[in-house]
Amino acid sequence: MALPTLTPEQRADALAKAAEARKARSELLASIKSGKQTIASVLGRAKEDKTVGKTKVAALLKAVPGLGAVKVAALLEQAGVDPDRRAAGLGDRQRAALIDALK
Repeated sequence: MALPTLTPEQRADALAKAAEARKARSELLASIKSGKQTIASVLGRAKEDKTVGKTKVAALLKAVPGLGAVKVAALLEQAGVDPDRRAAGLGDRQRAALIDALK
């Protein structure tokens, strides 16, 4: 399946939109890392907030101070969450299991 041919204006718009989304995700992860937002509050609004919803759960957890790749992988396995799962795709039980594990 071939990608649609975009006009230069459409391409520029798409690039700008992608850059804006990356910047928003970066700010989200920085706010978690600094402690301004808790992982519980972020996961709680994953269904409504597109920025949160499209961010991978592993990336959100790695932003939590004290959690690295190994601990995040163990948490995800314990909660039954696929490492490639995005925050909007988490079920209620998975979300609750992750939040409980981090308390």
